[in-house]
Amino acid sequence: MSVRTPDPDPEPDDGLGGFDDAQPASRSNPGWLSDIELEEARRRLPMLYVEAIPVRTDGSGQVTEIGILLRSTPIGEMTRTIVSGRVRFGETIRDALFRHVENDLGPMAFPLLPPQPLPFTVAEYFPIPGVSAYHDDRQHAVSLAFVVPVTGTCEPRQDALEVTWFTPEEAGSDAVAAEMEGGRGTLIRLALANLGLLR
Repeated sequence: MSVRTPDPDPEPDDGLGGFDDAQPASRSNPGWLSDIELEEARRRLPMLYVEAIPVRTDGSGQVTEIGILLRSTPIGEMTRTIVSGRVRFGETIRDALFRHVENDLGPMAFPLLPPQPLPFTVAEYFPIPGVSAYHDDRQHAVSLAFVVPVTGTCEPRQDALEVTWFTPEEAGSDAVAAEMEGGRGTLIRLALANLGLLR
């Protein structure tokens, strides 16, 4: 027997007038899921994500700094993470990557994305710890991970408090890995190895 997720109640009018887009996310943007739909989907299938490790380079293209976000969890813990987010239905990987870099680092980050970005690795997150190096207690997720050079000013938005720029040696350290959520310290080290910077 199939169970259909109920449609959420429409959002009330916010009193601004002239805007008829106060609808559930799935109706105002058919490429997105409402909270109820997302919870149901997470219980049934892997979710596709993109993750970006922002870097700064010198004039010869050598990576000089790695950007890592500082966030506060709902219970007040401070953790470090990287740019990350789901891919919408009908959205290209490149567009998803650009959208999440802009969402997390601000519109003035100016990421340099090639026409066809290629991930340096594919990370698989499981809700059960120990299945892989990556853990997400909400879901099973498959993530395409990219190194993304940024040339502009990064001003974190969303739930990020700041972006900290580390040297490659600092970013690959045990101290930084211990602050990273979900095993993303391993992802940072894989990026550094891919760039030839892991020592």
